[in-house]
Amino acid sequence: MTSESPSLTGTDPASGPPPGCPAHGLGPGGLHRLYGPDAEDLGSLYERLREQHGPVAPVLLPDDVPMWVVLGHAENLQLVRSPSQYTRDSRVWTPLLEGTVKPDHPLMPHIAWQPICSHAEGDEHQRLRAAVTAAMATIDHRSVRRHIGRHTQALVNGFCERGRADLVSQFAEHLPMAVMCEILGMPEEYDDRMVQAARDALKGTETAIQSHGYVMSALSRLTTRRRALPEDDFTSHLIAHPAGLTDDEVREHLRLVLFAAYEATANLLANALRMVLTEPGFRAQLNGGQMTVPEAIEQSLWDEPPFSTVFAYYAKQDTELGGRRIRKGDGLLFAPAPGNLDPRIRPDLSAGMQGNRSHLAFGGGPHECPGQDIGRAIADVGVDALLTRLSDIQLDCAEEELRWRSSIASRHLVALPVRFEPKPQQDVEMPPRPVAVPPQRSPWQVGTLSSDPARATGPRTAPPGPPRIPAPVPAPAEPSGAPGVWRRLLLWWRGE
Repeated sequence: MTSESPSLTGTDPASGPPPGCPAHGLGPGGLHRLYGPDAEDLGSLYERLREQHGPVAPVLLPDDVPMWVVLGHAENLQLVRSPSQYTRDSRVWTPLLEGTVKPDHPLMPHIAWQPICSHAEGDEHQRLRAAVTAAMATIDHRSVRRHIGRHTQALVNGFCERGRADLVSQFAEHLPMAVMCEILGMPEEYDDRMVQAARDALKGTETAIQSHGYVMSALSRLTTRRRALPEDDFTSHLIAHPAGLTDDEVREHLRLVLFAAYEATANLLANALRMVLTEPGFRAQLNGGQMTVPEAIEQSLWDEPPFSTVFAYYAKQDTELGGRRIRKGDGLLFAPAPGNLDPRIRPDLSAGMQGNRSHLAFGGGPHECPGQDIGRAIADVGVDALLTRLSDIQLDCAEEELRWRSSIASRHLVALPVRFEPKPQQDVEMPPRPVAVPPQRSPWQVGTLSSDPARATGPRTAPPGPPRIPAPVPAPAEPSGAPGVWRRLLLWWRGE
């Protein structure tokens, strides 16, 4: 039986709640807002909405624009896998057609239609998506792993001797940009300014437009350069595809790939490292061999997907989803974060999800993320190499002090301060090597020596000598009877 609900199209105005109703103080119709004070903890809000409305709930965007948020796992999959019923083209969205959504709406950069594959459908979607997918298929994953390893080594070298670091600003926000610049074919554009410009553009600050322009300028230069002189990189293959993308289409798809991969992977790296540092059972499984780093990454994708919600899908006709009547022109948020926590598929959230890749982190259907394997590789190799180099790494603050910058679209960890024993730098062209950490002296070993045993405050020990500096760990010797093993490992690391 279909549940009736307030119209989200604005064509059937719902009467307001009666005086004294708890809905007063919320939005029109007593609906919860996904912004402002009501949404300081969106995770808790989604669970309240699930209890109140079920797997599909009516909510309000900024300016009290109505929208549905899809909370159920099965319902999210139905949404993204039903192109005959739902489209990514916002030009059919009723609030936009009626002028409720103004041009300066804060979510307009996410909502506004653009000539890119993720907004197109039918033949145009196939043409644009085919070009992107074919260019992705040309990426040499051995070469990518070499880039990831080299940049990881370089980033860790930047702070390993200090014994302290912020793994968000010094690692998670840098590694994806460095690798994506290599993949696109513009390694010379990677620097602190490019990272900060991307972060600023994605945060939507007052300088976001200028930052977005800085990134687009680099992509424009790349497009012009590769149109004239193609090489073996993603941009050149995108340009050369028989789909015949114009320069504008090439730039827009480079922007789509760069921003989506950067934001998703930066969040994934930060989330995975936070789980390793704050959840003892998680780290114990890694150290004990019960869980591999790729499995740990998948667990992170279940628990904290890089994007909380994705803007947006729109109903092409009157339909039904999760027992809710969806009218033509209604907008719906694809929501991986609450969908992954659906109690119908995860009744026990503490249970591990090893080997299960049915999470919603990379979407599904015609618009499923085509570069998800690149994101996984950056996280897998980056996390593994960092933990190898800094095996004694610990969180350098109370877990309760960690802060996030939350929006409807994502939840971004602001900082992840860590400490460790200072380590020497390593050759960026070599695989990471663990460095022996001198054992810490237990408190009972420290005492005041005295010639009178009765006056000694601790057990008698030999006078301390000069500090012991651990010898560097040599490269593994070639196994007897298997010449070339270490060399093959080195060639694999270098992507040769």
